Parts: sequence; structure tokens; C-alpha cells
Amino acid sequence: MDQFRNIGIIGRLGSSQVLDTIRRLKKFLVERHLHVILEENIAEVLPGHGMQTSSRQRLGDSCDLVIVVGGDGSLLGAARALAKHRVPVLGINRGSLGFLTDIRPDELEEKVAEVLSGQYTLENRFLLEAQVRRFEESIGEGDALNDVVLHPGKSTRMIEFELYIDGQFVCSQKADGLIIATPTGSTAYSLSAGGPIMHPRLDAIVVVPMYPHTLSSRPIVVDGNSELKIVVSPNMQIYPQVSCDGQNHFTCAPGDTVTVRKKPQKLHLIHPLDHNYYEVCRTKLGWGSRLGGGE
Repeated sequence: MDQFRNIGIIGRLGSSQVLDTIRRLKKFLVERHLHVILEENIAEVLPGHGMQTSSRQRLGDSCDLVIVVGGDGSLLGAARALAKHRVPVLGINRGSLGFLTDIRPDELEEKVAEVLSGQYTLENRFLLEAQVRRFEESIGEGDALNDVVLHPGKSTRMIEFELYIDGQFVCSQKADGLIIATPTGSTAYSLSAGGPIMHPRLDAIVVVPMYPHTLSSRPIVVDGNSELKIVVSPNMQIYPQVSCDGQNHFTCAPGDTVTVRKKPQKLHLIHPLDHNYYEVCRTKLGWGSRLGGGE
């Protein structure tokens, strides 16, 4: 247990189930004489907790491990804040899917104990960084573990844009938008738009058009080190938006450019030893079991 002595806890607000799980987790860690640090927002709704508190941005400076209690959305937000600190992150699922937060609440003590004793696997998941520029001046920047999405916002009109990859012109397109996703995000919005499922260890980026105005437009998978540039048509009458993980949003004007590339820092995601990516897909996506009813 010497590897993880200072453990941060992040939780999703507005859920009594999350708070109950955090109380159990805090009790479990304190009984093992570990130093627990609560994120400020969650500490405010846990009166009398008696723990050190910290902002999310500074948790990475103080902790050897951060445990996120919530859904995949909670872990997405934590990943963007913690990736630069290289602190490993473990997820306890209190959401609906759980592609990233894969420990069930009923197995909390058992699985966390295994991780604390060194029984875990570590995955490095890369993030994307996006920048919106107008007349060569940056007007917005954001990071994404899942995806960067160009979409029309509240408008119902299509977007016209050009796509460049590593400086080479790929196509001009009229569509409802464009999704640029990591392997982590390939089972999220990208999947709903018809994109492929990519194993998390792949060093690749998928580009998925959203309802393109041509039958020949298809998703394309490119090298993970590619730089993608989207040029919004200067002839448009609407102001589309760029969203990072569906949580950070920037408004574009006609003629703006959106540049997307891999972020240098990665998320260090911890899984229990029995984690099986294909079992997760089978469970979450409703894939068929083995013939004859076997597991």
C-alpha cells in the first residue's frame, strides 16, 4: 500500500447514491490509515467530513491516486483536469454506462483493496486538444478525452466546411456536423453516428461526418499523430459550435478554423485485473452471449 498514500476523491453532484458511495469509500480508506483529500465541490455537501479539501485542478499535485465516483461524464471532466499531472485515475460507476468507471458499487471494498495492493492494470488513454482561430487569433481552446464535435448548435441548418489532414486537403462537405474522436470516444457519440469501435490501445483518430449530404461520405480512421483542420465556410449564415466531450463549448463564425491534434499528456486509467474490454462492450452494447448460453 506504499504506492498510494494520498488519495483524492471526486464525485458527481446531485446524487444521493454518489454521496452514499463516497461515504463508504472514505470510511474504507481512512480505516487503512490513508490520507484522503476531497474535491471542494463534493466536500461542501458532506458536512462534518473532517478531511482535507482541494480544488480539482490541484488534486493532481497532492495525490498519488484519484478515485472518481459517478458516471463516464464525471470521469471525462476529471481526465481533462488531471492528465497534465500524470496521476492515475480509478472509476467507481454510479452512472448508466460505465465504459470508463468500471467498478460496481457493490464490489467497492474488494476491488479498491486489490488496486491498493498493486493488483491492477494501467492504460494510457490519449486526449485531443482543439483550438478555434479567427484571423490567426485564438478565440477558444479545449481538451477532450472522447471527442471534439463541430455542430450547428440551436440551428437546424447544415454546416459547410473543408477538412484538411496534416495539411493535405481531404474534402469539402455539407453536413449536420463532424465528430473527431479518440479510441476512448469511439463507443460514445461517434458510435451513435455510425463510426467504428476502436480498441483503446490503438493510436488512431476517427473522423465521422454527421448526416452528410452525400451517400459517399464515410468515417475515416487516421494516424493518432495527425493534425486535423476544419475550415468553416465563410459563406455560411449560421454560427456553428465546437464542443469538447459535450461539456465545453465554443461558438465559431463563418471563416473560422478549428485545429485538432493529440494532447501531449495522457490519462493514466486504472482497471482491476479482471477488466475485460470486450466483456464491457458485450454488456453495455447488448452483444450476444456465447452459443448455448455460456458466459
